[in-house]
Amino acid sequence: MDMESKLEEEILASFERGEWQPSSKGKSEIARFAAIASASLVKDKRVNIRISSRDLDDIQARAAEEAIPYQTLMSSVLHKYVTGRLVEPRSEVAPISRSV
Repeated sequence: MDMESKLEEEILASFERGEWQPSSKGKSEIARFAAIASASLVKDKRVNIRISSRDLDDIQARAAEEAIPYQTLMSSVLHKYVTGRLVEPRSEVAPISRSV
């Protein structure tokens, strides 16, 4: 038996012994988090930008690889940028050491 199956059996046995209790937070907390999630997904502004054909082709190709609409990909990248979560890829070029 693999570790996952053993863990699943232990969890099931624990549940059947009545060791699991509902969260004290209840439905109001779930509703609050659902409202926060919904509000964060609201797209209420429209923006028109001009970009090069090559960049658009590359964005559309990347979106196709991810199986998402290209406008969704663009919106996601912008969101990550403004929230500080967009991470630049590490450069493969070694830094230049300069003698003084």
